[in-house]
Amino acid sequence: MEVPTVSSLDDVYPEAAVENQKSRWQQLLSKFQQTYNRPANFVSRSPGRVNIIGEHIDYSLYEVIPMAITADVLMAVAIHPGNEKPSNVRLANVDPDKFPTRNFEIPTEGEIPIDATAHEWTNYFKAGTRGASILLQEKKGKDYSSVGMDVLVDGTVPAGGGLSSSAAFVCASALAVMKANGEDVVDKTKLTELAIVSERAVGVNSGGMDQSASVFPIRGSALYVSFKPSLTAKNVSIPVTDPELTFVIAQSFVTSDKHVTAPVCYNLRVVECTIAAACLAKIFGLQNPLPKDAGPLGISLKGFHDAYFEEKEGVKDNFKTSVDDLQKQLEQLIELTDNYLPQTNGYSREEIAHILGFSEDEVEKQFLSSFPVRAERFLLRQRALHVFTEALRVLQFMDLLEKPPTGSDGKTDSKSLMKQLGDLMNETQDSCRDVYECSCPEIDELCKLARSAGAVGSRLTGAGWGGCSVHLVPADKVEKVKEVWTRDYYQKRFSGMTPERLEEAIVVSRPGSGSCIYTVKGGGL
Repeated sequence: MEVPTVSSLDDVYPEAAVENQKSRWQQLLSKFQQTYNRPANFVSRSPGRVNIIGEHIDYSLYEVIPMAITADVLMAVAIHPGNEKPSNVRLANVDPDKFPTRNFEIPTEGEIPIDATAHEWTNYFKAGTRGASILLQEKKGKDYSSVGMDVLVDGTVPAGGGLSSSAAFVCASALAVMKANGEDVVDKTKLTELAIVSERAVGVNSGGMDQSASVFPIRGSALYVSFKPSLTAKNVSIPVTDPELTFVIAQSFVTSDKHVTAPVCYNLRVVECTIAAACLAKIFGLQNPLPKDAGPLGISLKGFHDAYFEEKEGVKDNFKTSVDDLQKQLEQLIELTDNYLPQTNGYSREEIAHILGFSEDEVEKQFLSSFPVRAERFLLRQRALHVFTEALRVLQFMDLLEKPPTGSDGKTDSKSLMKQLGDLMNETQDSCRDVYECSCPEIDELCKLARSAGAVGSRLTGAGWGGCSVHLVPADKVEKVKEVWTRDYYQKRFSGMTPERLEEAIVVSRPGSGSCIYTVKGGGL
């Protein structure tokens, strides 16, 4: 499946958003002309995402269900002559006060240098360029280096808001570089895989959901993303209900910058999940080492899951196992974890080394040296329990979307469907707050208020520790939920908030489309 090239914004955005987007795109192209004194050749576009369910389990290689949103990253691009060596990139932003203009060279040999310790907005473009360059060298020869470019960026995905602004930026960057170098056909899976690896160059070890949800979606569908045996994405229709089932996104305005907090938050959870997988394999005496996989540290809880049932119960090719049997397997793993990882206060390096039969230096080298992590004790029990229970909820949620409950008349039982879907989302929030410890008081409050006003399901979305929340709300309750949030959260906490800022804070969302290229003709739309 290839990234589409579009000729109309009607192919990109929901009908209600097209007019506003036309004005924004035209301003971008006009600003490009003013900035570089030449028209853009094309625009690369990748959206943000909201994760409906499947929180913090993608890097353990379990399935997730996100959807693309209207907010996106746009990159207007003009290509430099191909004989310019070394190639030069001029990178500007429509908000230059916040994001200063930068120039950098693409080296003819070696990788583009990226200082992951520097909080620099252009690192995300460099990361996408680095990943795309590797793919271009595979196709065109190891001595190939990218052409130079003039680039102007406009993004509406709030940074640190839990809607995956970094993945949208890296995906749009990589796609822009591929297109600038003559790749008119870009495979969605290849783009996603290189974007996953690319984002790790800026010190964030994402699992792949964010990039998949930015690249793959078709407008009007959610996305069921699988990572084993390889990355796949399936568009899933949302059942028709009465009242209409809607997703409402609420911004907490607590900024969670993964780049800054990763050592004690995001990256620490990646490490804890990986160590849990290794310890569980050792505790249950698996004869073979866990298979190397696409997890950030090379092994994963899903890898342990599959290896356990292959060795203990003779289940080969677990990806062929039925959904019902997968649910039973997860229920069994939840019970085993509860019994065999008993320490609620976590495990020290010494205790982990003892379980694995390693020295502490070996633990440090294998699990704690790839990226910055700060912790004295590692909460293996809690992290594994969250991952297994959340993976089970994803399967149950998907089952409901594909086979919704019906009434005596054979039609979808809207009330029952909404309640069951909402209950699963509420259970996710409970687990994120109490077991995985990635929520925050502001998100908890938004969820509590929404449920009191008629939301059937409320939870954080994204990395957590701030950012956004997502709420399953019957269409006839949306205005009530917005009213309660406005009065009891936003006006109390942010007394000077403007109507425009409030409009940004609450978004009634419908599933949007993924990455695309727009070919510019005559300098405009």
